[in-house]
Amino acid sequence: MTADRPTMLTQLLARLSAGDRQAADVLLPLVYDELRLIAERCFRRQPSGHTLQPTALVHEAYLRLADTHGTDWKDRAHFFAVAALAMRQILVNHALARAAQKRGGDRRRVAIEEGVVAAGGPPGELDILDLNAALEKLKAIDERKHRLVELRFFAGLSVEEVAEVMGLSKSTVEADWRSARAWLNLELSR
Repeated sequence: MTADRPTMLTQLLARLSAGDRQAADVLLPLVYDELRLIAERCFRRQPSGHTLQPTALVHEAYLRLADTHGTDWKDRAHFFAVAALAMRQILVNHALARAAQKRGGDRRRVAIEEGVVAAGGPPGELDILDLNAALEKLKAIDERKHRLVELRFFAGLSVEEVAEVMGLSKSTVEADWRSARAWLNLELSR
């Protein structure tokens, strides 16, 4: 990434916030590859034959993001964190719809990261609906750790990027990440 690219992205995000529809058209090619990486992370270790594909996930998430007139985009990390959250919600909605069709028989499993294992499933895999339920519980207990998990797992941000986005020290983020993973491991093993 060139030194001017983050500045250009920030300027485009400001234009998008102001309702400039042309900014959305210019922004997409600049962020597409990174959005695609986030989507691919969401799909790791998914069973083959998933009816939603990473490309469709990117496009649906971007449509939601481009239609956020008035959002005060702080920087690229903020944009990608919100994009990851949008992708998570799309996957959860998709899984809920599939589960409703099959009465729970076709729930999808996703990889979270080493150290967090779903009960009864292969190491590193868990059901997206179980993960969502656990994250909602974590949010009620500790909103900061909930946000950190979203940024690390769904957005794929580094510890340094999370520290910047959340205004925390690197050591605080590392400690919270260890704690959140341990809590999720316990919660998902029940």
